[in-house]
Amino acid sequence: MLQNYLTVAFRGLARNRVFTAINILGLAIGMAACIMLLLFVRYEASYDEWLPGHERVYQVQSYSPASANGRKNDDQLSAFIVGRTLAKDFPQIERVAYVAQTEPVIVQNGVASTSLVLSADPALLEMLPFPMLRGDRKTALSQIDSIVLTASDAAARFPGIDPVGQTLVIVRRGVSRPFKVTGVIADLPRNSHFKGGMITPFNRSDYGDNPQELLRYGWNSGYNYVQLRAGAKVADITAGLPAWEARNMPKQPYAGAMLSEGDQIDWKLTPIAQVHLGTAQGGAQTPGNDRRTILTFGLVALLILVMACINFTNLGTARAGQRAREVALRKVLGASRGQLIVQFLGEALLVAAAAMLAALAIVELSLPALSEFLQADLRLHYFGAEGVMLPIIGLTLLVGIAAGLYPAFILSRFDPAPVLKANVGGTAHSGGGGLRNALVISQFAVSIGLIICTGIVAAQTRYARNVDAGYQREGLLQIDGIARKQLAPVIETLTTAIARVPGVVSVGRSMIAVNTDARINSLVRIDGNPKPLELGTYGVDLGFFETMGLKVVAGRNFDGARPRDDSQTAENDPAGEKALVANGINIVINAAAVDHLGLGSPDAAIGKTVRMAIVNPELGLVPGTIVGVVSDVRFRSVRENVEPIIFRFDRNFVQQMVVRTKAGEAGAVRDRVEAVWKRYAPQVPFKAKFADEIVRAQYDADAARATTFAGFASLAIIVACLGLYGLAAFTAERRTREIGIRKVLGAHAGDIVRLLVWEFSRPVLLANLIAWPVAWWLMRDWLDGFAVRIDLGPTWFIGAGVVAALIAAVTIIGHALRVARQSPALALRYE
Repeated sequence: MLQNYLTVAFRGLARNRVFTAINILGLAIGMAACIMLLLFVRYEASYDEWLPGHERVYQVQSYSPASANGRKNDDQLSAFIVGRTLAKDFPQIERVAYVAQTEPVIVQNGVASTSLVLSADPALLEMLPFPMLRGDRKTALSQIDSIVLTASDAAARFPGIDPVGQTLVIVRRGVSRPFKVTGVIADLPRNSHFKGGMITPFNRSDYGDNPQELLRYGWNSGYNYVQLRAGAKVADITAGLPAWEARNMPKQPYAGAMLSEGDQIDWKLTPIAQVHLGTAQGGAQTPGNDRRTILTFGLVALLILVMACINFTNLGTARAGQRAREVALRKVLGASRGQLIVQFLGEALLVAAAAMLAALAIVELSLPALSEFLQADLRLHYFGAEGVMLPIIGLTLLVGIAAGLYPAFILSRFDPAPVLKANVGGTAHSGGGGLRNALVISQFAVSIGLIICTGIVAAQTRYARNVDAGYQREGLLQIDGIARKQLAPVIETLTTAIARVPGVVSVGRSMIAVNTDARINSLVRIDGNPKPLELGTYGVDLGFFETMGLKVVAGRNFDGARPRDDSQTAENDPAGEKALVANGINIVINAAAVDHLGLGSPDAAIGKTVRMAIVNPELGLVPGTIVGVVSDVRFRSVRENVEPIIFRFDRNFVQQMVVRTKAGEAGAVRDRVEAVWKRYAPQVPFKAKFADEIVRAQYDADAARATTFAGFASLAIIVACLGLYGLAAFTAERRTREIGIRKVLGAHAGDIVRLLVWEFSRPVLLANLIAWPVAWWLMRDWLDGFAVRIDLGPTWFIGAGVVAALIAAVTIIGHALRVARQSPALALRYE
């Protein structure tokens, strides 16, 4: 019997090659898209699960749900003291490790370079057991001058020799110290939130001349990891955090109010396997992802597969009438309905198996390019721990049964008597027209929705990259690392020399620049408001506003000839800070700060005084007189509101240099600036990018998301068109006699084409009624995550509907023309 079923199945598939090819190709595309996207979803959800014992390791994250400046900052960073006091107060914690990420200058054989260096407590290598290739993880960081390299660093710096025992010189805060290599770890895989680099023991003396910074709970300077004891529950620690905060952060007079550092920050213990897709992405070592985006990709994969199954179901029910006589004869010869259902399901499973083989070939060919594009390590393993053979078999069975079940029931229910009595074939028992229309509508609703989402995501990304950020982006060169101690003796001379480079218009220095990580907030008191406000407070020099192209909308810029304009103090200088409190300083604010402080207008703000907590709180508040207001500038992503900022003239409180170049000379000027840099600071590598590059890279993830959406939306449209093509071909074949009669009665070829095109265009037009509200709701929610955004107007929806209608018309018009041009004699000669 099985052989008979297989023989009939193969003959039936071979006899209807077009429909078989459409079914196999559609299912193959759907399965391939499903497999690739599900591999990506599994990869994104697998971050750090490869680490043994990861279930007991948590990252301490900082949240500011009630930020005084209206900005919600969710950070993976936390203060050094947080991990220490958590370990002290909670016996459930077995180990704690603090990690500070820096990029110091490394000198090897007289050549200077920069590299990522992680300063970590020795317990890190036991909490997070990275694969150790050389050395002992228990002792590798036991000495303060030891260093552990990654395999790639070891190969690059010590090619062909054993790196263990070799020496590297690291320059931190202007001090050079030799470090001995004591171990080598394997390069970390991409699916880790932990960014691999050289690891040295954490040394407090390397991080600031003021040790009090490490004791401040609001000084988010690194990452805290805790490992719980076996059997301990993180919920017990979470429940005890309010009491822990009260014990360790008592309220004290600060900014004229009784506050504790915990009033603006909450802490949360997040499993390291959830860090990558968590809500806290500020200060992330590696870019995280959005959980909703990953779930959306998974949903798109399933929708494409469902659309392929719909094609199979549509064509199966449409062709049911053609097999009515076969079913009737089988029933007359004794076949039961159950046997017929098994036969037709077997045919569906055979098609699904063939489609799966084609899908796997598509995946094998496409996966390397997709992995490279998504910057992910996607691999297809058939067997082993990450093997997909069982899911593939399960998916094949599921698709075969889901796609073939309804056609099997339709085919097996025919009553043999009227079929054989009337000797009918394919016209009388096609059935399921209403269902077919509903399925076509659902297919194109998905396609139209994906077109709308793709267009809006791409447009918002393009808008974000080109929106006016309030500064002159073209020709702006940004240089990092000017705060290094070894630059201190020459920084003023270097700045002057760069300003004299041919093609340089102006030079400025600042603590904040385009898309930097600097987030320095200060509490501010203003007369008439009993509640302290929080504003960003950043140091700049005299050339910063001119170089960035910021306009002074009220008052004036800083003036080097006015002593009160200069708020510069030496690091850890209590006497200088007392002088600032006693004498006050002049400040410049941006327009957003005018609104945040409630000063009315820029002109009204001039001369007003605010009191700022910018020095040791025990010394008091520094009075700041507003002497100027500059236009708003968007240093960060368009997802954030423009930051209200207080600028102070402080040449020590800077980390970035910006250089304005002449139009058309940017590349050549950069080379000249680099040459000057190397002349004055040969031991500090030159790291500079143009603002255009920085902004473009800032939205690379959004651009990749839009491109991926576009690719899979195209696949969805292809699958939908394949089904429409098959239905059009079958319908044209089934209505040959009707079309012949119409032509005899005087219908023209154009009339026939319009008739057939309209028949299949109606479901596409109806699909808009489903797709538009769903896409509007989804895109409104997504766009609400941006502070500035494109309008969600009707153009996107009408345009997507028109595109889908045109695609559908082009798909079926070929069949319509061929049928319309046939001679009616061919259709009616047997009547």
